[in-house]
Amino acid sequence: MGHLGALLFLLGGLGALAQICEITEVDSTLVERLGQRLLPWMDRLSPEQLNPSIYVGLRLSRLQAGAKEAHYLHSLKLSYQQSLLRPSSSKDGNDSQAKPSMGQLGLYLLALRANCEFVGGRKGDRLVSQLKRFLEDEKAAIGHNHQGHPRTSYYQYGLGILALCVHQKRVHDSVVGKLLYAVEHEPHLLQDHVSVDTMAMAGLAFSCLELSNLNPNQRDRISLALRRVQEKILKAQTPEGYFGNVYSTPLALQLLTGSIRPTVELGMACLKAKSALQASLQHKTFQNPLIISQLLPVLNQKSYVDLISPDCQAPRALLEPAPETPPQAQVPEFIDVVLKVSGVSPSYTHSVSVPAGSSLEDVLKNAQEHGRFRFRTQATLSGPFLTSVLGKKAGEREFWQVLQAPDTPLQQGIADYRPKDGETIELRLVSW
Repeated sequence: MGHLGALLFLLGGLGALAQICEITEVDSTLVERLGQRLLPWMDRLSPEQLNPSIYVGLRLSRLQAGAKEAHYLHSLKLSYQQSLLRPSSSKDGNDSQAKPSMGQLGLYLLALRANCEFVGGRKGDRLVSQLKRFLEDEKAAIGHNHQGHPRTSYYQYGLGILALCVHQKRVHDSVVGKLLYAVEHEPHLLQDHVSVDTMAMAGLAFSCLELSNLNPNQRDRISLALRRVQEKILKAQTPEGYFGNVYSTPLALQLLTGSIRPTVELGMACLKAKSALQASLQHKTFQNPLIISQLLPVLNQKSYVDLISPDCQAPRALLEPAPETPPQAQVPEFIDVVLKVSGVSPSYTHSVSVPAGSSLEDVLKNAQEHGRFRFRTQATLSGPFLTSVLGKKAGEREFWQVLQAPDTPLQQGIADYRPKDGETIELRLVSW
């Protein structure tokens, strides 16, 4: 082959690579085991444990849960309609606590669309109006001069716009404009792994708006913002291949695999991410149902944007429960974990002994049962969220950060993280 032929061959190969970002040929057994981890969660039907993301993830995957899937959607509908459509004049003091957040309502609308349903009728219109009110309230909190912040997060803000978009419900240009401005002018959105999630969700919302052309006056800004989001996520790739970290990678890949802006950099980044995901699947890294439900569509070359026109007739393999392994009788091994709380008076440092394999939440419960330690959590779709420690409740724009001493933030929630023997865990109240 001459020099010209070799050059054309190389350019042709790079061009083919640039046109796609695919996560294909992943071991089907590993994918099946991933889906099986969602099945026990589908038996948890209390309002605080129902998770629309689980239903969306399965519907966009190659897997199905059979009759359990339909029952789960029915439970979601009952719970969300009862809590969201309850008359506002109700005197029940628990109503405000029972109502789903903007993010939960957004995921519920995605779940309806995953079943090829469009919201409509009186009840559907009220759901849409409620989500639009959420967005308007957040827009007001951000402020006319963009000096404020959403009461929830830009992640939920983007999810709300995306959920309305896949139902072909237009939001005002000014609502979209706040998310556009945040991407254009807010570098703090990409300070850590949480912001990779935020950028990815914003990108998915922009992708839907671009494809649906619901805000034509913002078309050029949306296109530029989408390109900016993709560039920022690619720059956030770690040497191992993850975007931000392993747990923010699934949502990032939902955006990148649906990209209509191919580059050689994108193709190479996705090949690297695929290798990292394979290793994570083999090591059973993914246990949290929210993250699993974000990853399953990626392994089927799908994203939330595909809910614009979902294929509800696509064949999907039936999931069978994972075979149970009989417990082996053995003396449990115990580990010691040092629990430290900073920023409170008097200070708190205590060693806690728990069985090996216990979660950090188990450590906190043990400390609470055997000493003066106290904590409270709030149920979220990604697991329990720490809200109060030793009677000190996180205020507005504060949160209890969990770190591996001396200064490494945990990437997992307290229900998912398993401390090691001799490890020191610090709980620190920080502002954001």
